[in-house]
Amino acid sequence: MSEANEVPPKLIPDPDGRNADFYAHLAGGTLCIQSCASCDASQHPPRYLCTRCGSRDLEWRPASGRGRIFSWTVSHRPVDPAWAVDGPWATLVVEMEEGVRLVGGLRGLDPSQLRLDLPVEVEIEPATEAFAFIYFRPVPE
Repeated sequence: MSEANEVPPKLIPDPDGRNADFYAHLAGGTLCIQSCASCDASQHPPRYLCTRCGSRDLEWRPASGRGRIFSWTVSHRPVDPAWAVDGPWATLVVEMEEGVRLVGGLRGLDPSQLRLDLPVEVEIEPATEAFAFIYFRPVPE
């Protein structure tokens, strides 16, 4: 491939704040959800206080990695040219068993076969020591 036709590398975010903690767990291969040790509520995105009781006693707990499709969109034109080879692709909103919703890409299914409430499981693709992409795959019902 000539230099003019080379696909640029995908932009890798550099998370900060509480998101950095979430993505550090992912980059290590584990999906963890922020939970309150005082009232047992789970929350995402991560915050500095519990959204239910206001406690600062928050911790990271390993998640089941399973959920159901809540919503999605299919993209045909990338903003970042590095994603052009992956298109069209679906971006999913998944309601996890823990009650929080996560956003990630779709793997293992053509976007035309998506349906609400489809059971899926997380697939983690580490990109750096501080970041990993989240994908979801359908699971047999």
